[in-house]
Amino acid sequence: MRGGLVTIGTVAALLAAMGLTVLGLGAADNAVANYDASSWLWSTSRSELARVNGVTARVDTRMEVPGGRRHQMQVAQTDRLLILRDLNTGQVSSLDLATLQITATTPTAPGLGVSVALHEDAAFVVDAVQGIVRQLDPRSLTPVGEPVRYPPGITGGAFDGAGKLWIAVPSEGTVSAVTAAELPATPGDAPPGGLSPKRVETYEVAEPAHELVVSTLDDGVAVLDRTSASLVSVRAGRTERANLTMTAPGSLPTRTTGPQVPVTVSGERKVHVVRDSAEVHRFTVPGAGGELSPAVAWAGRFYCADETTGTVYSFDANGQLVDTIKGSGRPGPMELEVRENHLFINPPNSSTAQVVDDRNQVREVNKYANDVLGGDPPPAPPPPPPPKKPKVGKPGAPRAVTAAAGNASARVSWQAAASNGAEITRYVVEGAGQRHEVGANQRALEITGLTNGETYTFAVYAVNAKGDGPARRSNPVTPTAAVPDPPASVTAEARPDGTVLVKWPAANGQGNTVTKYAVTASSAGATAPAGDSAKTELVIPAGQLEYGTQYAFTVIAVSDKGAGSKASPVSNTVVPFTAPAAPTELQASTVADQPGTIAVQWAPAVDNGRPVTKYVVEAAGKTTEVTDVRTTIGGLGDGQNVTVKVKAVNEAGPGAEASTTARTVAAPRVTMTGSSADATSVTVTFTVDAGGGRATCSATVPGETPATGSCSSLRVTGLTPGTAYTVTVTATNAAGKGTATRAQSTDALYGIATCRNGSSGAEASYCTRDVPGDRNGNEIFAVTRQDNAQQAGWEPNGARLKAYCKKQGEEVYAYIYNNDKRSTWWIRVDHSRGRDYIPWAWLNLEGGDNINLLPTC
Repeated sequence: MRGGLVTIGTVAALLAAMGLTVLGLGAADNAVANYDASSWLWSTSRSELARVNGVTARVDTRMEVPGGRRHQMQVAQTDRLLILRDLNTGQVSSLDLATLQITATTPTAPGLGVSVALHEDAAFVVDAVQGIVRQLDPRSLTPVGEPVRYPPGITGGAFDGAGKLWIAVPSEGTVSAVTAAELPATPGDAPPGGLSPKRVETYEVAEPAHELVVSTLDDGVAVLDRTSASLVSVRAGRTERANLTMTAPGSLPTRTTGPQVPVTVSGERKVHVVRDSAEVHRFTVPGAGGELSPAVAWAGRFYCADETTGTVYSFDANGQLVDTIKGSGRPGPMELEVRENHLFINPPNSSTAQVVDDRNQVREVNKYANDVLGGDPPPAPPPPPPPKKPKVGKPGAPRAVTAAAGNASARVSWQAAASNGAEITRYVVEGAGQRHEVGANQRALEITGLTNGETYTFAVYAVNAKGDGPARRSNPVTPTAAVPDPPASVTAEARPDGTVLVKWPAANGQGNTVTKYAVTASSAGATAPAGDSAKTELVIPAGQLEYGTQYAFTVIAVSDKGAGSKASPVSNTVVPFTAPAAPTELQASTVADQPGTIAVQWAPAVDNGRPVTKYVVEAAGKTTEVTDVRTTIGGLGDGQNVTVKVKAVNEAGPGAEASTTARTVAAPRVTMTGSSADATSVTVTFTVDAGGGRATCSATVPGETPATGSCSSLRVTGLTPGTAYTVTVTATNAAGKGTATRAQSTDALYGIATCRNGSSGAEASYCTRDVPGDRNGNEIFAVTRQDNAQQAGWEPNGARLKAYCKKQGEEVYAYIYNNDKRSTWWIRVDHSRGRDYIPWAWLNLEGGDNINLLPTC
């Protein structure tokens, strides 16, 4: 049964409470099974999770998540539990895989900046923007104890194989491990003895304000210092540093299995392999462009996905390319995760995935197999051409370099420099006899160890693969002990026009006048100045912050002496948003089998920070609203040219429109191109403009059976020889009919009156002349019998007569005079006295004497 919905009693009811539907064959049997070697894979176009068995490389269970179509979904899973976080809505949900029961849901702020982590029965929500790591009971999603607090802008948040959660703090240059508290016996109760998760280990891995990326290990963590191009491994309490020969920022997978850590430099399409304290291999990934997902180590190989083509490249331990796993050819994210002794490769936007076993054997998985509720996703249009490579050079100068004095300190901030085609790896801040390197996304720095009363200026420049860019100097500042107090609190509001409003109460200047406030934005692993304001609020312009990413803000007060306060408390988290972008790849086409109807489809619009709730489609004054990315519009005129406009709508309202044109199916037009005939048929040739539809064609002459078939040539048969006809060709489609006519005469058919005398006696003169009242050959009658009273004429042997049709009558036997020919057919012919009947026995038709060529009279 295609599209069948499997009901599993109370399980289905619980799923329905969450809006989840179990799909597939045998779901009732699977509902209480606990599969090993399985992984849940997300499909964005179906809004569906598929559980893929790694051993069989087949889907055994699927769940539909209504409202999740085209959403990004984070999936954290163990053998027993599954936690989902919808990045578009922020909804977090927990599912018990043994029973397929939804145990709890909880909201979080939407967008990038919050992540979930799961290991055995320990679950954490990591708020990277606020720097809060909170343990949850995965059964109820209620907090366990007190959270672990860090400075804003942390990164990481994944478990190692030993069950430690690792967090990196770029502002401190540290990485630390968090262990979970024991869960209470009853979900929602306080943990035993009031226990809370603990920060149990902390290691210095970089200079403060370096940009850090984390990958957890089997027991420990690897931290990539993107600013100094080095990798620090932490294992069993020991740290080891490996310096890397890379000139562009690198990335790590969330989790690394085995002793070797691959560092992927997308901009160079290179992978650097680190073991212990040394770089042991380096290899190049085929192809062009910089859209590589971090390489993953698995079963003695390295797998790296090209997100432009969906292709996955497999390299052996020495960096030699050994296999190429072809993808969809379409750009999109690629998820590579090692679970249950298998590598699962999932493009969320595709219908297929791959499973790689520990012998590196690759098998393809159809995520939509086993009967799926609902229709297939829209067909994927061809991939766009690759972008032109930009010119690459050294970076430009940083913008708006600003310094504010503190007590024996200064705070320097700046806006990003132009990268000029090569990603910025770090910024260098120089001044006061100090030199600091900070990460490309750490654009605010507190410089300490200064002398109050002395004036300082600072220079900042950017560095990329091509070298150092020009420096830009700050304003001069003079540190002083007379610094204002920071604002007591900060609030932030994301507004529908894309701006963010940040507000705070006035700060105490401690005897001096506060002349301005400097606002800093923090996101996951990044800090940057947001702007200055002389008021107690700042409107951050639309587009300055990334839509869909979480931000929090701190504010410092600056006095008329140029002295700056400490940073305020961190604001609430907001996600900037605005109306969606215009849909892309808009196509409108004729619906061939429906009059006045067009089909429209498009690629999803960029949501700009809030989920797209619907699309508004306008055509010829008609408006329709849909949640999918395709629709049909009917009720239009036939052959009507239509302009189609599509807008996406989210919380901010309708976005920019995309437009295209289409034409409804029109009635066909027939053009005659030629005709020909034989004695009993006419063939016409013609062309048909089907008007965008599918036409069927027929040809007719009055009183005859129509000919049907090809819409380029038709033959009408059963006609009378030597007769003028008008042939009408009719083409029909969903919009109506079109006709054209052609005059054509059939060829005349002649017969030879045949009566040859015998050799002697009366037979020798039988055919010589007509003998009234007696029988002779070649006699012609007004009727189809040899009736003397109805005889109409006689023709001599060899007379050529024009034949028209045949009719049954009296049998006539021509004996020796015409080769013993015998028949009951009579043929109507023109003769010297008119048009009457002659027995076929006396008339031999030209062209083979085929009586079947003649129609019946």
